[in-house]
Amino acid sequence: MTVRTAPVKWRGKPRANLTIRELPVSERPRERLTALGPEAVSDQELLCCLLGKGIAGESVLVTAQRLLAAFGDLPGLAEASVEQLAQVRGVGPAKAVQVKAAVALARRLIASWDQDAPRRPVETAEDAATILRPALLQKQQEHFVILLLDNRRRLIRLSPIAVGSLSASLVHPRELFKEAIAASAAAVILAHNHPSGDPHPSEQDLTLTKRLVQAGKLLGIEVVDHLILGREGTVSLKALGVVS
Repeated sequence: MTVRTAPVKWRGKPRANLTIRELPVSERPRERLTALGPEAVSDQELLCCLLGKGIAGESVLVTAQRLLAAFGDLPGLAEASVEQLAQVRGVGPAKAVQVKAAVALARRLIASWDQDAPRRPVETAEDAATILRPALLQKQQEHFVILLLDNRRRLIRLSPIAVGSLSASLVHPRELFKEAIAASAAAVILAHNHPSGDPHPSEQDLTLTKRLVQAGKLLGIEVVDHLILGREGTVSLKALGVVS
């Protein structure tokens, strides 16, 4: 037998319809975050803290839930433009900018941690994937990037190369190795994401990789690996024998 429970109510209203001030203090998102820490509150509650308040006749809890539903999940929300965010009822241009600014700050913080970390050699595919995941896994298009490495395999920087469906014309050796030469890189690790989530390489991925490996040999810049990242995992083309 299925037991149905009535929606949680306070002062005769469903919880989602209450303004923040009408909620018990212990249930307000800001107070919960202060008391329990950000890890203990939901994505919806974090968004409530960011948005501040709802619109006339509607709680910010509803606005936050609608925002999450509009883009499917947090990665989808993070990739949405200011214009797309502003179209969600209850958000508007000002709150859309607040959300976009919060996403940008989070990404810059992650980047600063990478830059401030000791410059240890990037020795394995997992070392490289740890650097690449924050930059690639949330993208809804294919992004091709390279990790530029010095002669001790330490990271110089991550450099974006192309966005869109990968092809030999889009990812040209000239543009890729121009970045490496400008940074005095001794080696590079190629990487791109598969928005579908499946990281297994296509024939086009294999052909492009072989072309770039040969170009690197001619220039004296080693292509260490090509990693393909997806939500289902990471594939190393070196491990598959494509990069040698």
